[in-house]
Amino acid sequence: MGKKVVIVGGVAGGAGTAARLRRLDESCEIILLERGEHISYANCGLPYYIGGVIKDRNRLFVMTREKFMAWFNVDVRTSCEAVAIDRARRRVEIENKLTGERSYEDYDYLVLSPGAEPLKPPLPGIEHPAVFTLRTVPETDRIYRFLRERKPRKAVIVGGGFIGVEMAENLHVRGMDVALVEMTPQILPFLDWEMAAHVQQHLRQKGVELVLGDGVAGFADGKSSAIAVALQSGRVLEADFVLLAAGVRPEVRLAREAGLEVDRGIIVNEYLQTSDPHIYALGDAIEVTDFVTGKRIHLPLAGPANKQGRIVANNIAGRPEKFTAVQGTAVLKAFALTVAATGAGERALREAGISYCSCILHPASHADYYPGSSRMVLKLLFGRQGQLYGAQAVGGAGVDKRIDVLAAAIRLHATVADLKQLELTYAPPFSSAKDPVNMAGYVAENMLAGDVQIITAEELLAGAGEGRQLVDVREAGECSHGQIPGAVNIPLGQLRRRLGELDPSKETIVYCAAGLRSYLAYRILVQHGFTQVRSLNGGYLHYQVLENEKQAAKQ
Repeated sequence: MGKKVVIVGGVAGGAGTAARLRRLDESCEIILLERGEHISYANCGLPYYIGGVIKDRNRLFVMTREKFMAWFNVDVRTSCEAVAIDRARRRVEIENKLTGERSYEDYDYLVLSPGAEPLKPPLPGIEHPAVFTLRTVPETDRIYRFLRERKPRKAVIVGGGFIGVEMAENLHVRGMDVALVEMTPQILPFLDWEMAAHVQQHLRQKGVELVLGDGVAGFADGKSSAIAVALQSGRVLEADFVLLAAGVRPEVRLAREAGLEVDRGIIVNEYLQTSDPHIYALGDAIEVTDFVTGKRIHLPLAGPANKQGRIVANNIAGRPEKFTAVQGTAVLKAFALTVAATGAGERALREAGISYCSCILHPASHADYYPGSSRMVLKLLFGRQGQLYGAQAVGGAGVDKRIDVLAAAIRLHATVADLKQLELTYAPPFSSAKDPVNMAGYVAENMLAGDVQIITAEELLAGAGEGRQLVDVREAGECSHGQIPGAVNIPLGQLRRRLGELDPSKETIVYCAAGLRSYLAYRILVQHGFTQVRSLNGGYLHYQVLENEKQAAKQ
């Protein structure tokens, strides 16, 4: 007789565990409990169904109950919820959500994949009929029906994470006026502020109102619309539809009541076993280790959940395998922008006490002379010995490709020097002879070698340029698009013959549009006796975006 395995929760983690386990062991009995109607669906695609990008609802369902049972010989029980675990008897209590009946199943191994639930703070009016959350298919159906029948004109989205930004776009596509409220000073917390600023500017340009640094105090019936959203600042937003997208919390009730160790999520070891060796856990419900910092964190992403499902199945089947850590590699569509990141950002590195450097560059998606080329903003975070810690990018084509390469480099413990040596594909329609990843390696190496000293745009905006020589080495015509206050324009091609206009004893800051020309200017100046020179990291393009966002925050 084979093992008996009960799996709590379907979708990515639970269904993946069941499928892999069956491939490895035809003799084991597998029971999959899913409290919803569907065992596997594309939850990351839900905003795009609401926005009409995905037109056929059936495309959201990765696998039906009937097909899964036929393919994998798994006893799939939908609308059935595990409500209690008797660890001493290795037994699960199950409630049928349709009939209310209770039943029990013994197990040799139990797998917990309950996922996470949307945060729904106990605010006044939180149960207003115009307030929704988006996590499951039934919630999606309710939103879709509400939008179709009520035809709301104004939407307020609470929360600026993945779902909040994706829904801002999709509701805007449906013709709605959208305001996005985020209680922290920036959207997309997986990005550093200076990178999130580029996305924020793009959302504003597309017509999305951003309300940053302000939380929601409560909801009530509106005067001129269906609902009034009261903010902590005292401001009131009128809306016809509200989406709560303020994050998720791991579903740990079942584990906690069973006496399993729980903190930010269910605590598991490297084999994904809980404090009870007969119970495994995975997916959005568990704590994981940050690959870069070594800290324990909660990171709800589909990619790790799928990988964990395979590992749990391997371990139950007698093929020991460890789940090491997560990098937080993620990508997001925000209107015309692709936003992606991997590894640790500045806040995570600071909190972990890790010393780091960073560089900003604006490489092209492919060769400039080939039609369709576009610029991206690429940030690399690295250690003083060349260790790679993280990368973030915002732009159009090619952003995801570069972050994927850098994610692999971080996972394989590559260094800045390795980035220079990477041999990546090149043809004018696809890249440049020096790929953006190579360029990031060159820039970082220049910094580590002392070939250039940088100043950040944030430092400059905070007043670090006062009392210093500020030299704009762009062409004169470029300055008409804007200039940093107090700067003198000496185009790069004229710099050598105009050195006499500058004081070599004064600290000098050089900048251009993106950073290349200011680096060249830096090298000229230091070799002509200028001892205190710094180049603006990311150039004026980056500075201008940050300046605009600083101004927007004051309004």
